[in-house]
Amino acid sequence: MLSDFAYIVLKQSYYHQPSPGKNMKINEEKYIDLIMYILFRCSGKPNLGKTVLCTVMYFIDFNYYEIYGEFFTKETYIKSKRGIKPKHFRKITEELIAKKQLFLRKEPYYNRIIHKYYPTIIPILTFSQKELVVINSCINSLIDNNASTITKYAWQDKPLRKAKLNDKISYEDVFLRSNK
Repeated sequence: MLSDFAYIVLKQSYYHQPSPGKNMKINEEKYIDLIMYILFRCSGKPNLGKTVLCTVMYFIDFNYYEIYGEFFTKETYIKSKRGIKPKHFRKITEELIAKKQLFLRKEPYYNRIIHKYYPTIIPILTFSQKELVVINSCINSLIDNNASTITKYAWQDKPLRKAKLNDKISYEDVFLRSNK
């Protein structure tokens, strides 16, 4: 989290940033790179199923927006009964599977079946240093959680709490997060 001073400075600096509206288009290349990077970096994690992956991506996008006032992937996240649903995740992962760049396997994880994705290629690192700081920080702090734990944690995030069920989660609501 940010200090109170940094939060105030960032909020004032980015107050007039354009809100994610209907015309916001996903940065598909960066989105694919993010999926592949997380999967490649964390491939040995037995808990890394679809729910954990999508939730980590949500925090990367929203934390990046909170810190820099810029959109990272421009993904639209929807609040669902089960947590966070990225709008383009299914379409993009299906395309990657069709191109044989990703492999999906349903695997047992304790008393559940999780959807695990495996990269079949080595991703090329295209992220800037400031992007990597946010990405790796989120991965390091969240990746060891199982789906239930990370979902409970995400439900406490202000943007997710403020959104209505089946509605978009507003990037602007990151500025409602407590800094204490």
